[in-house]
Amino acid sequence: MAFHRSTWVRATALAVAAAIAACAPDSPNVTAPSASRGVGESNGLAMRFAHAKVCPSAAPGEARCHSLVRVDNQGQPLATGLPSGYGPADLRSAYGLSSGGAGQTIAIVDAYDDANAESDLAVYRSTFGETACTTANGCFRKVNQTGGTSYPRGDGGWAEEISLDLDMASAICPSCKILLVEANSASFANLSVAVDEAAKLGANAISNSYGGNEYSSEVSDQSHYNHPGIAITVSSGDNGYGVEFPAASQYVTAVGGTTLTRSGGGFTETVWNGSGSGCSAYIPKPSWQKDTGCARRTVADVSADADPNTGVAVYDTYRLRRGGWLVFGGTSVASPIIASVYALAGNASSVSYGSYSYGHLSALNDVVSGSNGSCGGSYLCTGATGYDGPTGNGTPNGVGAF
Repeated sequence: MAFHRSTWVRATALAVAAAIAACAPDSPNVTAPSASRGVGESNGLAMRFAHAKVCPSAAPGEARCHSLVRVDNQGQPLATGLPSGYGPADLRSAYGLSSGGAGQTIAIVDAYDDANAESDLAVYRSTFGETACTTANGCFRKVNQTGGTSYPRGDGGWAEEISLDLDMASAICPSCKILLVEANSASFANLSVAVDEAAKLGANAISNSYGGNEYSSEVSDQSHYNHPGIAITVSSGDNGYGVEFPAASQYVTAVGGTTLTRSGGGFTETVWNGSGSGCSAYIPKPSWQKDTGCARRTVADVSADADPNTGVAVYDTYRLRRGGWLVFGGTSVASPIIASVYALAGNASSVSYGSYSYGHLSALNDVVSGSNGSCGGSYLCTGATGYDGPTGNGTPNGVGAF
């Protein structure tokens, strides 16, 4: 049964009340409420939420998932019995998207195993009135990094990341097939093997919601993200101004983040202050990037909602061990959204790495205000007319730029 707006609003109000009461800036790994406005904008409320990183900081040679979850005063995921945060109808409306994507496959690459992935996805899709996507009907497939069914060990944080990615793929392209590829660990070595496997198994778009510090050998390691004819998206990071790998790769669409605010009958967007951006330390500048303030690869290319204060509804039971609707932000939200828009467009075979949006600027929403840090006031960390670092060329306005 589809979830009705009136019920959703009541659920949101309850979740907001709980979250405001729970905000605790001194909780471990918890970020205090920011000034961003939330999904209750239409009620005139400046809703602000405590949130925490889902995955720990990455060690050298490893990646961290780029998701943030709203938390209670114990720093634990704030679960509700009904969905809160943006759902499929909101996201499609915000980005001017309609139906499509039949025959397309979106691959989600993450680390470790989520044993509840398929069952949690089923709850999300049924709640929002989408058709089932299961192993049995051929819509859903889960494999390890070499295409087998001997899955890696489980991990609560990465399981939440997996639920987020699967739900965003469903939200944007419910007619698409979904391939989940689980890497043995969060090392770049294993994640890159998983990306290659996703390409081998026929994905049309591959979403990667993770990243870590740049390193000198990334110039050669980025070859694992070089799959012409497949749209490969990578989240730009959640730590504000600064570049991470693999978003820095010249072969991917680097996806930044926005604050997506309900405004009257529509939506407005500003730069999310956590969105990663800037100049790569190692990757040469692709020929299709023409900005002059960065001698190497500039991040990002495009963007979508990522602010946990304007976050998305996700269903996950792995860590909670019971039914739980959670609200997520982070550029982990944005990467699968953009990968799914590529799938909706249905022409990934014509995509030349991250360059496609640069020739279709009129089909994007330009994000012109906000900042993600200090960079001398340049476009690399502030919203600007035309291209800017935190949001790239902008956010989807239909599928024309993808």
